Amino acid sequence: LQALESAWITSRQIEAARRAMTHHIRRGGNIWIRIFPDKPVTKKPAETRQGGGKGPPDHWIAVVKPGRIMFEMAGVSEAIAKEAMRLASHKLPIATIFMVRKADNGIKSVTRELAEVEG
Repeated sequence: LQALESAWITSRQIEAARRAMTHHIRRGGNIWIRIFPDKPVTKKPAETRQGGGKGPPDHWIAVVKPGRIMFEMAGVSEAIAKEAMRLASHKLPIATIFMVRKADNGIKSVTRELAEVEG
């Protein structure tokens, strides 16, 4: 699953996408999560006056730029993988594209198919 836009993806969104894919493939195949939420986002408590330093970390995000491969899957049919990635894409706030990597005689070609994009 490749990103078409840049965005901050939260750890909760990544986990929701992972659960959707795992539930659909039902113990078959492997899933690789290629993004990791390593950037903390701070937030001051509600109804707090200005000053007093920076607030504590509120949540963690992964910075995703266009073209970044976010999730990979192997060991399942292309139809099952496509549906699992479609379910995962609905959990993410950005437009994504489903890609298939095929190896023929050592040459890897990538076919791109537009995933359903939420407006």
